[in-house]
Amino acid sequence: MNITELTTVIRSKNAGPFELTFDFIFKTEEIFRKVVESKVINEKLIADLYQIPVENVISVIPYPPAKAIKATIIRPRAAGDLGETDVYGAQQHGPLLTIEIPWEGSV
Repeated sequence: MNITELTTVIRSKNAGPFELTFDFIFKTEEIFRKVVESKVINEKLIADLYQIPVENVISVIPYPPAKAIKATIIRPRAAGDLGETDVYGAQQHGPLLTIEIPWEGSV
């Protein structure tokens, strides 16, 4: 199942001038638990989606109180640097929309 069917929010934003963070906020606690247990969203997946070395993925952390998973990477270019095109980091979530989660049944 596509990640967009399981979440209410998928977003990107700055985590300081040198990092980007991505948030997946899930519709229900049950969905959140299933996605975390699937281990599909991990450092290698994020690195592959953003075509960066896995060592540039700082963390992928589940946050149960918000039914969320947060992933943070080193920005390819610092916010506001010459050639950087999204100073707020708010338009970097596109690759995340392609994630498929193994799923049986309905949501």
